[in-house]
Amino acid sequence: CEIAMNHPFKVKSCASSNDCQIWSLNFGSAKISSSCCDTDLCNGQDPPESSSNGKKCYSCDEKRCSNILSCTGSEDQCLKATGKSMVLKGCVSEAICNATTSVPDVQSISCCEGNLCNGAKSVTQSFLFLCCSLLSFILLH
Repeated sequence: CEIAMNHPFKVKSCASSNDCQIWSLNFGSAKISSSCCDTDLCNGQDPPESSSNGKKCYSCDEKRCSNILSCTGSEDQCLKATGKSMVLKGCVSEAICNATTSVPDVQSISCCEGNLCNGAKSVTQSFLFLCCSLLSFILLH
């Protein structure tokens, strides 16, 4: 699984109001968000870009997890997900934290509310495999 960091990928669709939630997931190198509207053809326009909300979380690149990420919009929590020798960190909405009970290839997922509460430790392997597993789970479930 490879993440195209410079190419936005947009999906527009219809869903029942029970299934539509507003959320955002931001790892610094990849961001996925969801927005909802409730009138005919209302998804023709892209939603406005979210502005910084003052929250800060650590994020990881291939070598370290001490990058500081400014959260935007509904991203009100920091995430730390670990897999076998891998760590993924970033900003998430509370709805994501409540939904991630069991993700394949992920040993633990934790969310916290304070600034930089998801700690800064080095990464021993590339985080892309873990990132792809978590993103695939969220998109497909």
